[in-house]
Amino acid sequence: MATPAFRPLRQTLHAAAPRGNILGNTRRNVLAQSRNKSTEVSQAAKDSLPWPEYLSIRRGKRKWEMALTIPCVVAGLAGGAAYFGSMELDATKPIMGIDPLFFFGGATMGCMGAGYLIGPILGSSLWRATHRRTMALIEARDREFHQHIVRNRVDPRSQSATNPVPDFYGEKIGSLHQYRQWLRDQARYKRKAQWSEDQP
Repeated sequence: MATPAFRPLRQTLHAAAPRGNILGNTRRNVLAQSRNKSTEVSQAAKDSLPWPEYLSIRRGKRKWEMALTIPCVVAGLAGGAAYFGSMELDATKPIMGIDPLFFFGGATMGCMGAGYLIGPILGSSLWRATHRRTMALIEARDREFHQHIVRNRVDPRSQSATNPVPDFYGEKIGSLHQYRQWLRDQARYKRKAQWSEDQP
């Protein structure tokens, strides 16, 4: 049987034990929450592309489009010249009121223009075929990038022949450095346009 002198000490120890448990549980909860937050951050990082990587991919897409545009233009020109050049010309019989030589020449240039339009489409299709796994992440970044461009680009109504809008769609942006330069160009254009409006 415990003496009366030791009873307060035991009571104090029993009272302090729940407090220690509470502190321990609080620490464990804080650690668990921090782990959950770090897990969510890492998961969000996995579900999105870093901006430098996205811009690099975007630059590669533009190269694919340009690489396919040139041969398509050449093929259109060669095909049109071969087809219309093999046809007999009769200068006495205009085609739609146009001299046959000019008509066939215009048609050949039209074939070259068709190649110029088809080239980027074909290049983009081939590029998408090589990036199927990350296409969802790329499209998500595309939407964010478009929002940035729309929010920061200048008003095209203020352009003129001597002051054209610099890269209105941001097509030439392929890195963070180029994006910062694009922002500076937009700001410079705005200042120039405002200065022109203030002139009497």
